[in-house]
Amino acid sequence: MKKVAVILSGCGVFDGAEIHESVLTLLNLEKAGASYQCFAPNIDQFHVINHITGEEQDERRNVLVEAARIARGEIVDLETLSADEFDALVLPGGFGVAKNLSDFAFKGADSTILESVKRVCREFNHQQKPIAYLCIAPALIAHIHTPGTLATIGNDVDTAAAVNTLGAKHVDCEVTEIVVDDNEKVISTPAYMLASSILEAATGIEKAVTKLIEMA
Repeated sequence: MKKVAVILSGCGVFDGAEIHESVLTLLNLEKAGASYQCFAPNIDQFHVINHITGEEQDERRNVLVEAARIARGEIVDLETLSADEFDALVLPGGFGVAKNLSDFAFKGADSTILESVKRVCREFNHQQKPIAYLCIAPALIAHIHTPGTLATIGNDVDTAAAVNTLGAKHVDCEVTEIVVDDNEKVISTPAYMLASSILEAATGIEKAVTKLIEMA
């Protein structure tokens, strides 16, 4: 049985992990016969968004505590994650990736990423273990992998340009498909960067998870 680590970035599309993508990831890992463990950084969210109005709320929330909602409490501090203990890694999307795991939402091509995320992803990469990046998470690829690593966020021109400027090589991709860099063992899919329904997101995520387990 393959063991897969999953990094979540909170709970909720606008300020944390995209819930549909996260649940679809866990579902497809289990369907593929893999076990998984969820992780998240023990840090404050950049901000909190009211998901009905889209307005920022005057409160503080913790990324690990919020992500525990998705993981049903079965979640561990990202600082404890070691690639030695797992066969593969996956990062679902949501604005939490671009606000909590990095500052890509605000700085684009000038962005940086959380040191714990960089450390963990590079450990998996150095051990030649595959990583799947979903939705906006491929914006992290250039910070971790060799220049020119293939990545997709779908077909948004401005976001793709930022990904290229950072050093990855963006490939336009349909919502139901995946992009694979065999040399780096990197898989990406647009998910809700393009999806207009949970079914569309599910198709690409299932392919990404299937490929991840195949490469593990």
